[in-house]
Amino acid sequence: MRLTAALSIAATLGAAQATILGFNSGASDDKGNAKSQQDFEREFKAAKSLDGAPGDFNTIRLYSNIQWNTPDTPIAAFPAAIATNTSLLLGIWASGTDNIDNELKALTAALDEYGSKLADLVIAISVGSEDLYRVSEPGLRNKAGVGQNAETIVGFIKDAKTRLANTPLKGKPFTHVDTWTAWVNGSNKAVIDEIDFLAVNAFPFYESELDNKIGNAGPLLSDALAATDGVAGGKDVWITETGWAYSGPAFGAADATVDNAGEYWQEVGCKLFGKRNVFWYTLRDANPANEVKFAITDNLSTTPRYNLACPANSGELPKSSPTGNNSTTPTGNGTGSSNETNSDNTGSGSGGSGSGSGSGNGNVSGPAGSSPTAPIQSGAGSFLSISMVNSMAMALSVVFAAAAWAL
Repeated sequence: MRLTAALSIAATLGAAQATILGFNSGASDDKGNAKSQQDFEREFKAAKSLDGAPGDFNTIRLYSNIQWNTPDTPIAAFPAAIATNTSLLLGIWASGTDNIDNELKALTAALDEYGSKLADLVIAISVGSEDLYRVSEPGLRNKAGVGQNAETIVGFIKDAKTRLANTPLKGKPFTHVDTWTAWVNGSNKAVIDEIDFLAVNAFPFYESELDNKIGNAGPLLSDALAATDGVAGGKDVWITETGWAYSGPAFGAADATVDNAGEYWQEVGCKLFGKRNVFWYTLRDANPANEVKFAITDNLSTTPRYNLACPANSGELPKSSPTGNNSTTPTGNGTGSSNETNSDNTGSGSGGSGSGSGSGNGNVSGPAGSSPTAPIQSGAGSFLSISMVNSMAMALSVVFAAAAWAL
């Protein structure tokens, strides 16, 4: 990450917290209703008060600056963050539009009203979420929803930087959120060049083409992160979504149970916390149409579904077997966001790789990739060509597309 970006984040979080612990938060509740300021405040307070949590989950990732079902009203999460002293990774929704004017209008209106009270809580700004996958060859073939190409995302990022240059958000880091296979796709390098850090969504739960049982979740995620690190050019890689479902249909060998969700927290989450910036998916469920549920609490109770305490030394994520066996070979990690909302608030994506439901412009997310020629370092320590990795990712696309229709 650029030094100025790192300093900006450090200034926001304070020296006491070296890495970010946070959750994702959509604009609607699990009944599909717009969240009020009171709803957001309750959510943000619960995030900071979870029994046994291994740190202070004091940061929230938003998908949009716009209040649900309005054209450009600032989202109620802004005053809620100020009231609860909650840090924010802002989101500018970029799909299904040829400009981000309404997103920026809502954000600048909020800055006019709240000024530095809001700006000082912002750690970074994300422009778009999983757009690059949705316009990739497998994304188009699987009817994954409306996305944007790299040129458009770069243009939106530059537009946001220009429009915010004379506001209290001047100098804040910028990123884009996407799947790891979108990041290793060489045609998207211009986006990497334009941002301060990479943000990746990764869900071993959805890798149903592989042996994605809970015991293999660590190596699967480890390989996805290694691949993204390999193309980041020395920039930080943040995990903006990961988690394991506690309820819903199985995906391949991945069973959605409370025990498995708790094991994923212990065997994956605890090995990430304090080492990577992590936004867990998720504190509360959102889209009622999505059968797969990820929330770690019920009705925002501060008593979680499973034990959140981490051992003093949790160790590192396990790596893949050097033999490259079929259980842990790097592939397109399942990704998705049941809280994602588009800029005109006409629909919402629903969680998991290729699992999209809801009305309007709900998006579907999943693996992506083409065939860049540069090698990447796999978690096993052996080199795999990106073309090989993406071929495997494309093979998974059919499975993820089926999930879209199932949910």
